[in-house]
Amino acid sequence: MKIRIHGGVGEKGRTCIGVEHGSTRLLLDVGVDTSAPRGPGYYPAISPEELAATEAIIVTHAHEDHVGALGWCLANGFSGRVLMTAEAASETDATLLAYATAEERALAQTAKIETIEAGKPFRLGRIAIETGRSGHVVGGVWCHLTADGRRLGYCGDVVPASPVFAMDRMPPSDLFLLDASYGEDRVPAWERGLAVTRWLEAHPGGAVLPTPLSGRSVELIALIDSPIAIHPSMQASLAQQIAAGSWLAPGIADELSRKLAGALLWREGETLPKAALLCHDGMGLAGPSAAALAQAQAERKPVLLTGHVPKGSPGDAMLAAGKAQWLRFPTHPTLPENAALAAANGAPVVLAHSCDAATARALARTIPGLNPAPKPGDIIEI
Repeated sequence: MKIRIHGGVGEKGRTCIGVEHGSTRLLLDVGVDTSAPRGPGYYPAISPEELAATEAIIVTHAHEDHVGALGWCLANGFSGRVLMTAEAASETDATLLAYATAEERALAQTAKIETIEAGKPFRLGRIAIETGRSGHVVGGVWCHLTADGRRLGYCGDVVPASPVFAMDRMPPSDLFLLDASYGEDRVPAWERGLAVTRWLEAHPGGAVLPTPLSGRSVELIALIDSPIAIHPSMQASLAQQIAAGSWLAPGIADELSRKLAGALLWREGETLPKAALLCHDGMGLAGPSAAALAQAQAERKPVLLTGHVPKGSPGDAMLAAGKAQWLRFPTHPTLPENAALAAANGAPVVLAHSCDAATARALARTIPGLNPAPKPGDIIEI
């Protein structure tokens, strides 16, 4: 089995892992890098010839750094199968609206999505594929590929101990790709959550919290006990995620439904509410957060950033100017969690995705077998 790095290893964003065995070629995720200008660095490092030879794309979930380049792949030679869960498929168009060109989005809309189910194995050529719930978002999965006795484990984005989403145990691998989005962060999730709730308690007049539509928005709703507000465009998606009970931790759905039903609605142009306003997407790059952040500056409203802040985004500019604060909310593994995942998996070779090379080198001091050297363009054989 041959692994080709097209993005997301040795760098943050545009996650895209090529897998080859015999005549079968597939891609695991096709993301974009929102910190890069629209151009070669924004999309996966893969040629039209390679895309034309690719049989299938498997998308682990519908965040931009994993699915944002789907239409671009179709525009540049890919004509194969597209596989993802039904839940991820329902979120993909909203992501592409924010992060793809109109042409790319239109092409993706014409693609026939083949739905996969977490826990139900399938095959592509001679490659047997297992998936399981990732704990990151509704519809998010990890992937485990086997061919002629060689095994590849790809986390995608995972949360081993989410209070909201369930994660299934991954099988052993010969090569294991970890979600290293948080690098060396060792702060446990409960401590991060407590910091967010205390910050909100210190800002009772309300605040703006940009957040991805899927995943973190639901987890923030679970965390926050003070009044919550959302943009009307988020209602249907949030309700759909909460209704997907098989993806959730036991007993959480009723609490989430109650909080969503009581959420205030805010629309662009209205005075910002005296509540924690969750608005998507991309730290002001797209969606209602673009208007909400601009209005927060005008009204001098507090802003809390809780995830990755793309370089050059409005959120990044506000943070640099002291007009926003940042507290990481846990939606990826900490270093101790990644070390435990790698130990349980038993793979002799480990790669870190969704982090730069310097971070990977730092992780290699704690995680045995982690190779920090691979980068886009490299090939690894197992």
